[in-house]
Amino acid sequence: MTRILLLGGTSEARALAQALADAGLEAVYSYAGRLQNPVAQPLPTRSGGFGGADGLAAYLRVEGFTHLIDATHPFAATISHNAIAASGRARVPLIALERPAWTAQPGDRWRHVADFAAAASALPNDGSGVFLAIGRQQLAPFVGCNHRWMLRFAEVASHPLRDATLIVSRGPFTVAGDIALMQRHGIGLVVTKNAGGHGAEAKLIAARELGLPVVMIDRPALPARHVVARVAEVMDWLHGAADRGV
Repeated sequence: MTRILLLGGTSEARALAQALADAGLEAVYSYAGRLQNPVAQPLPTRSGGFGGADGLAAYLRVEGFTHLIDATHPFAATISHNAIAASGRARVPLIALERPAWTAQPGDRWRHVADFAAAASALPNDGSGVFLAIGRQQLAPFVGCNHRWMLRFAEVASHPLRDATLIVSRGPFTVAGDIALMQRHGIGLVVTKNAGGHGAEAKLIAARELGLPVVMIDRPALPARHVVARVAEVMDWLHGAADRGV
């Protein structure tokens, strides 16, 4: 019998959860547990970590999961590394559902950097307004930088930055809305991680139309794994694995 563990937290995971539920497949949706009020899912859910790769492998074995799907955020490198390792240890096949990365378009003024520390080092430190669109987990490298910050979180949360305005809002966002937001707060530069997808792309189009530079944090490198970009490809993989008796 097919039993699926879905590591989620993204809009793609939500769409996949609905597809699994519609297909009548037995599955559990796992959240990282960072949000206080996560979006409701059409599958049974669990929240929190597993205790590393060994803990995840043990959970897969004890709970009788036959398939593992990593549909976490492209920057959730720790859980993705653990999923790869746990898949091998528990001998449970793994597939990753990952949205394609953004690519620069004509008119974009992107500077690519390798990580959050490099992004902080790339800032001019001139007191200007910066839209720091990276969530709330990786703000430490920006502490002490001389800027006025605009942050946007899905929920009200504390943060370590001084001279910061917090906007509480969930996507998807609109280009017109992000243009107005940046103009209202005097934003001169955008810092973002290359999350990909359409839900948060509006800020990049807004920056292009306003002629603003963007510091683009590249995705973390991961070991080789089976990656697809569409829910239908995951469903095809599940049906193919079941047909093979995997």
